[in-house]
Amino acid sequence: MSLINTTVLPFKANAFHNGEFIEVSDATFKGKWSVLVFYPADFTFVCPTELEDLAENYAEFQKIGVEVYGASCDTHFAHKAWHDTSEAIGKVNYPLIGDPTGKLARNFEVMIEEEGIALRGTFVINPEGEIKLCEIHDNGIGRDALELLRKVRAAQYVAAHPGEVCPAKWKEGEKTLSPSLDLVGKI
Repeated sequence: MSLINTTVLPFKANAFHNGEFIEVSDATFKGKWSVLVFYPADFTFVCPTELEDLAENYAEFQKIGVEVYGASCDTHFAHKAWHDTSEAIGKVNYPLIGDPTGKLARNFEVMIEEEGIALRGTFVINPEGEIKLCEIHDNGIGRDALELLRKVRAAQYVAAHPGEVCPAKWKEGEKTLSPSLDLVGKI
């Protein structure tokens, strides 16, 4: 069964954010659009490139009312240590959720049990707490924050414009489609 259109399952976790430890829960994702990005582990190789890319584009997510969260099976203490010692992670100003028990990773079906780490999973969650986008891929493949931003904008557009859909490579301001019998076989 797909996670698409399901509600985020209950959880509570600690996160490192702006020099402090905070609590994050399923309720945190309600009331605004959220992006949750799982990565395998702190102090690794591809992970800092992705988290830095998100940090460099964080203001663009904020402009459209989206909060970004990073998550791994490390502790919030490890997140702080990584933030304090890595130039790339030092740029991160969105919450980094610690998931040492793997509960959150299991809730989002990205846990690699035999390794105790998460797959690279990306989730876009609407203000009602429903998962609208889910991408999970091999840990050797890094993600692109600008492509994620495009997809979030598309999800927001579709939510705000019932009856319209966004075609491939759609960008904000471009033409959308209104599915109807008239379009069948003409695209």
